[in-house]
Amino acid sequence: MKTTLAKAKTTTHDWKIVDATDHILGRLAVSIANALRGRNKPTYTPHVDTGDYVIVTNADKIKLTGNKEEQKKYMFYSGYMGNEKYRSVADFREKRPEFIITNAVKGMLPKNKLSSAMLKKLKVYRGEEHPHEAQKPTPLLSN
Repeated sequence: MKTTLAKAKTTTHDWKIVDATDHILGRLAVSIANALRGRNKPTYTPHVDTGDYVIVTNADKIKLTGNKEEQKKYMFYSGYMGNEKYRSVADFREKRPEFIITNAVKGMLPKNKLSSAMLKKLKVYRGEEHPHEAQKPTPLLSN
């Protein structure tokens, strides 16, 4: 039996859509990361970007379990002494809910040059509307 490896020129990238309403953050991020990598396709090749584009709507309605809404902190550091800033998930849910999903998916992608190309195929939106109707996205999750 001969093993076939996918080529970057011959791969097709479909469009998938996910409604994040009442989904748990980590479980949703795993399925999004697998779709971005192409793990759900029979032509999956680790060193080639075979994944699909993923549109996530209603990012502000994502669920977190336990007390993570107030206890989970994101750290930002400017490089200057004493300029460490911590922000909770509740702060991001008000101002930038897209960051919560994007950061979770980014942590689940491989740490190499392909990950930035895969992350560019993730489109996250706060509400129901998105500008990708022309691509005719299909649902990623069944429920």
